[in-house]
This record gives sequence, structure tokens and C-alpha cells, in this order.
Amino acid sequence: MSIFTAGSIHAHSLVTLNFRVTHPATSQTLISTFESTPATMQLGAGELMAALESRLIGLAPGARKIFHFAPGEAFGEYSDALIERVQRKHIPPSLYLEQDTVYAFPAPDGSSYPGLVRELTDTEALIDFNHPMAGKAVDVEVEIIGVI
Repeated sequence: MSIFTAGSIHAHSLVTLNFRVTHPATSQTLISTFESTPATMQLGAGELMAALESRLIGLAPGARKIFHFAPGEAFGEYSDALIERVQRKHIPPSLYLEQDTVYAFPAPDGSSYPGLVRELTDTEALIDFNHPMAGKAVDVEVEIIGVI
């Protein structure tokens, strides 16, 4: 007996799926599980993009779809408010920064936030905390394997 049911996906389903996120303008694959191990994710837990979760509702095991997301729909709009000029003295010395590299910057609550170093001088760094695909269109192909 399988642990997966044949039911369709609902708002709090545990879903095992393959997915591929591509940039439609370049056909560049950003991430894919089709060539490796399928992902198992809990809907409603923030593990998937909200825009994708809503499109998965009602799909059943065996379904394979490609969803097209308009610029900003999948990863949010690009926001200038998420670009921050940080004095190098406030960056932990253990972080050896290089321009055009993404780092996990520590937050006061102990979590961390990924940020791209856009500019770097001896005294400061310009950090972009936007998602790399913010404000861009993406396509997401999914193959539903199981639903609990």
C-alpha cells in the first residue's frame, strides 16, 4: 500500500513533485529536481511560492503542467528599498566579500538574509537583498508525484 493518496491537492497537502524553474527570455534553468530527487513540500508552510501553491490546488498525482508567471508574480517586484549601503566595519570580518557574489548576511534575530554584493569599496558595500528573479517573468514546470 502506498503512503500517497490519489486525491487532489488542497490548501494544506503534503506534495511530492518534480519542478523546474526557467527564465523564459533566456530559457535558462534556475533550479530543477527532474534530474535528481523529487521535492516533498507542505502547502501553506511557505516552502513554495504562494503564486505557485494556488495553481497546484486541484492537481492530482500524474499531472504535469507548465505555469507562466508574469514579471514580479513569482518572486515579487524588484524594490529599491531592499538595496542597502553597509559600512564595512558593520560586516563580520569572517565574511570575505567579493563583488557580484551572494552571501548570507546575519540578522539581529539570528536568522540570515541572502544578499548580492553589487559594489564594494574599502569602506562600504552596496548589498542587494532582492531575490535574483524579483521583477522577472518565470516559467515553472511541475510533475505531481504524490499527495497526502
